[in-house]
Amino acid sequence: MNLGHSELNTKHEQITKYIESLSVGTKLSVRKIAQELDVSEGTAYRAIKEAENSGLVSTKRRIGTIRVEKKEEPHIDKLTFEEIVNVVEGVVLGGAAGIQKSLNKFVIGAMQLEAMLKYIEAGNLLIVGNRVQAHMCALGQGAGVLITGGFDTTPEVKKLADDLELPIIGTTFDTFTVATMINRAIEDRLIKKQIMVVEDIIRKDSPVYSLRPTNTVEEMQELVVETTHTRYPVVDEEMRPVGMVTTKDILGAKPSETIGNLMTLHPLVISARTSVASAGHTMVWEGIELLPVIDAERRMIGVISRKDVMKAMQYMQKQPQNAETYEVQIWSGFEELRDKDGKLFFKGTVTPQMTNFEGLVSEGVLSTVIIRAAYRTVQEQKKGDLIIDSSSSYFLVPLQIDDVIEIIPTIVELSRRFCKMDLEIRSNGIRVARTMVTARIL
Repeated sequence: MNLGHSELNTKHEQITKYIESLSVGTKLSVRKIAQELDVSEGTAYRAIKEAENSGLVSTKRRIGTIRVEKKEEPHIDKLTFEEIVNVVEGVVLGGAAGIQKSLNKFVIGAMQLEAMLKYIEAGNLLIVGNRVQAHMCALGQGAGVLITGGFDTTPEVKKLADDLELPIIGTTFDTFTVATMINRAIEDRLIKKQIMVVEDIIRKDSPVYSLRPTNTVEEMQELVVETTHTRYPVVDEEMRPVGMVTTKDILGAKPSETIGNLMTLHPLVISARTSVASAGHTMVWEGIELLPVIDAERRMIGVISRKDVMKAMQYMQKQPQNAETYEVQIWSGFEELRDKDGKLFFKGTVTPQMTNFEGLVSEGVLSTVIIRAAYRTVQEQKKGDLIIDSSSSYFLVPLQIDDVIEIIPTIVELSRRFCKMDLEIRSNGIRVARTMVTARIL
């Protein structure tokens, strides 16, 4: 276990290539790999677990670990024909065998057939009404068809769709409504793509180190020398986290003492689909440095550290926005200004989208704008993100459409990890709302 990093990585690569060379369905064992490749059983075990995390092998009860076909990662920014059916509440009229195919472009058939054909390519979806000739030509060019207005098509077109495995979808909505619905679905996909989740930052190319409750302090010390890590998740036989142990926990312990007696029980864990921001909140709130990442069966598939979260948050701040959430759209209407003393404040106008059914500004939307002002104020002082602990708001005067408002922030307390801020909202020189915000700084 006293291997250097370069040699350790080489052995892992050697085992990974060996596993990749096996045919699908081959059964693997730690002992066999250790013997064939002349490595320790501990190294073989960790390499197999890493292969399982990357989808090369799968461990099944009463069967063991077997080589499986690695699945390709789905593209979150691409819609399939099946998803279009769900979006437009449609029915498949033909070509059902190709329902899982992805789309790369949408074409609205609101022109003459000859002009339409110039825009249609393989992998497209033609959105059109009851124009049978257009249906036939689109299929011939490798595109699917979405027929709007509740119209049907001919048996010949349906047969061609079945032969080419290109779906023809029918919907009762008109073309404009369908285009709006699909555009909204794509927008939602882009927003989801922008939200970084834990799965995105797990290091898939490096081994996951863990210990068993039956391991001894001496074995942990050897692993510390091998990896230079100071904390490890403790897992059971099925790779489910049961504890966490650090080098501080084993100080003064006997070399023969087991980790199960020294570990911290019931460790916090996190799902791979949890957002990075939520993971950061948990780590800051609980004051922990390492979180085991689990799958649907609560088996550990990796770990993330506070350093991983910090890097991811910094990366997200540098990325351009591909799609806008409601919060981003509302905040885009406000501008940053400075008073004669150089103090930052924000100014904007109440738009119709910010109001409730009574025509007055929505208190929830106003609170959102206030929180965004707090974020921006702190970012000017410190390069970090806020995790809101609490906010108390007082709404004194109702605001209407076209009212111009100013948000004036005042930092009450600011430390390395904590912030307290008072934000005052004024309109026409009158105080209309006031909020006190407390937050932690990530």
